[in-house]
This record gives sequence, structure tokens and C-alpha cells, in this order.
Amino acid sequence: MLKLIKLEWKKNNIGKYIRNAVILAAVLCLFMFALAYLGIANDPDTGVPDVAPGNNTISSPIELFTSMSFLVFTSVMLSSFIVSAYKNKTMNLMFSYPIKRQKILISQMLAVWIFNFSALVLTKLLLYGCILLGSKFMVSAFPLDFNMASLGFYVQLILKSVVIVTMSFIALFIGLAMKSSKATIISSFLLIILTQANIGDLILANNAIFPVILTIISLIFAFLSIQGVENKDLM
Repeated sequence: MLKLIKLEWKKNNIGKYIRNAVILAAVLCLFMFALAYLGIANDPDTGVPDVAPGNNTISSPIELFTSMSFLVFTSVMLSSFIVSAYKNKTMNLMFSYPIKRQKILISQMLAVWIFNFSALVLTKLLLYGCILLGSKFMVSAFPLDFNMASLGFYVQLILKSVVIVTMSFIALFIGLAMKSSKATIISSFLLIILTQANIGDLILANNAIFPVILTIISLIFAFLSIQGVENKDLM
């Protein structure tokens, strides 16, 4: 399986996705820094951040924007690695290998999941680290509600990242069902609209049930995506 995952990364030119992930992380970092220290979210009359009640700490926008960005990023990769491979008939060649179709499809899904989980975790660490570093020299418009010296901080960060990246399997299922790369990407935006109030720090901090249910549902869709692939006709 590890060899298949490495093959998928090589075949799909993982270097360009690494470059794009680095650019995305840099843009998010600059945006969060400006949000915290340059006052771009401050109300011009009061001088305090103009945010919804309960979202006035810095971790809320960090979790929200990284989650939304990487949900779409993961769905784009799934669309390219899997749905487009069906449409471009690349899967014909892959499925001609003396390997079960399910194993090939699982390796593609894992290749995307592992990459984006790692990228999301590293991006969050970058953002939190930059905000913490900035606090040594400037006063943040948002209270800093995280402690990077705490083990709990890293546990929550990892669990949140698992939920977000796994959600993309819902978009993959829709894209495969509709035989459309665009449907995969559009579905990720719809998932953001449907869950944007639930993927931030507040829900995961105060309601452990929702992310668990969401992860289980996402895994069910992942299972449905590979079920019967041995007998399915190619797109």
C-alpha cells in the first residue's frame, strides 16, 4: 500500500501540490497576522474586532479559515487524483494492473488524505506560531486563547484536522456519483456553507458529539465510494 501511495504522489506530480500548499499557508499566515495585529477586522468606531459573539478569540478565525481552505484543497486533489483519472481514462491503465481495484482506489484516497492532513497540521502550527511570536512585540486585537506548551493544544489540533480532511470524502462520493470533477469541488463549498458554524473551535471545544458524527458519516461515504468498484464500469 505504501508503494502505491508513493506511486500516486509521483504520478500526480506532488511537487505542485506542495508548492500550492506552501503558498496557501503563507497567505493564511499573512491574513491572520493582519487580522490580529494590523486591525483589519476592527470596527472603525470602537476600535475592537467586529465579530460575532463567542468568536472574539484568535483561535476561532484560525480554525475557521484553515478548515475552509483545506477542505476545498483536499477536494480539489481528490478530484484530480480520482475523478479526473476516471474521466481521462487513466484508471483504465491503473485497473489493468494485477492489483484489486479497491486497493488502488484506497491508495489514491490515502495519498490525498495523508498529504492534506500533514499540510493542515503544519499550516495551523505555522499560524499559531506566528501569532504567538507577534505577541512578543505587539498587542493582538484578539485575545490569545491557546497554549502551545500544552499537550492538549496539539491533541485538539490533530483531532480537528482529522475531521476536516476526512469530510472531503463526502465531496468525493458526490463527484464519483455525478461523474464530475466540478461536482466534487462544488460539493466542498456546499459542505462549508452547511457546516461553517460547526467546524470552528467553539463547536469542537464544547460539543464532542458533532465532530464524531461528522467523521463517521464521512467514513461511510468513503466506504460507499469504493464499494462495488471491482464490478463498476469506468466513466
